[in-house]
Amino acid sequence: MGSCLAVGGPVCPGPCLSLRARGSWPALLARRGGSAVPAGQRGAAGGGVGSETRGDPGREREVAKAAGGGSRTMDTATAGCGSPGPGSPAPPDLEAVPLVALNFSVRRRLGLYLNPRAPVAADWTTLAEELGYEYLEIKHLEAQPDPAARLLEDWQGRCPGGATVGRLLALLRALGRHDILADLGGRIEEDCKKYLQRKEQPLQVPAVDSSVRKTLEMSGITTRDDPYGNTPELFDAFICYCQKDIHFVQEMIRELEQTEFKLKLCVFDRDVLPGSCVWSITSELIERRCRKMVVVISDDYLDSNECDFQTKFALSLSPGARHKRLIPVKCKSMKNEFPSILRFITVCDYTNPCTKKWFWIRLAKSLLLP
Repeated sequence: MGSCLAVGGPVCPGPCLSLRARGSWPALLARRGGSAVPAGQRGAAGGGVGSETRGDPGREREVAKAAGGGSRTMDTATAGCGSPGPGSPAPPDLEAVPLVALNFSVRRRLGLYLNPRAPVAADWTTLAEELGYEYLEIKHLEAQPDPAARLLEDWQGRCPGGATVGRLLALLRALGRHDILADLGGRIEEDCKKYLQRKEQPLQVPAVDSSVRKTLEMSGITTRDDPYGNTPELFDAFICYCQKDIHFVQEMIRELEQTEFKLKLCVFDRDVLPGSCVWSITSELIERRCRKMVVVISDDYLDSNECDFQTKFALSLSPGARHKRLIPVKCKSMKNEFPSILRFITVCDYTNPCTKKWFWIRLAKSLLLP
């Protein structure tokens, strides 16, 4: 008992032929609909189902049903699901292979098939509708130079768990694009095998992997830390500042910690114990110990390598400021230009006399947000 290589589906109930006896993988995919697709007719093979589903709600429901479960089933009359032949490796379960496994050449080839708007073949817009995209979303993708490739990228971004190779093959088969399956079957198989091999072979052994958190090293790094790492000290915000702005940081402590706001700030010179690697401690505090980060901006900040590292590290944790994690604070008038990497984030300006009376309230409430 094995699984169908074409879609990574479950086993068939009856005895089956081996994959080697049934022919090549692309030929198997070409027979998915119950009949083989001659090589000379591949270009016309995609026109039947896709065009018939448009405007027919009943047929569209059948396509959706087939797309939901089709990648796990196969017509037993033409493709039995026997175990692989002697000495051949087990076929990959394509339902478990994410769409990111497909390489650039396969995606470009898919675009050559799906991008042309043909009245008799299901194109990328039909595929987008089956994936649940609405009219305005499809119109936005239509403006892209390669809408099919952009659709696949967007799908794997919005649905990382469900965007699999098996799901894509099921949709193409349900839409009647057997020409695509026959042409790209071998390439898709190779991409999936390479992806699974990379997953099985770690780039580094665990003993020297820098991404493995070292519990003892990251224990007892702040003044109120549990030295055994059981209850690490947590903060509302990490304060990124240069030494010449320490007086403004002291005022921030008075206004945010010693008032009704009762915030807990992580100030490196006050809260961090000496003796450990600066970069490791900073990364640990920003990523795991502090909910937010306040960046104190001045001309001196622009010359600080530590501040540059801290800011870029925080931005990498929240690209595009989606989680409102990083809050820039302008503490002095500047001769130089404001940092370009922070221009797209709303700034709290301490130098503006007209808004200074609201400064601490705005900053405190932004830090109190979940």
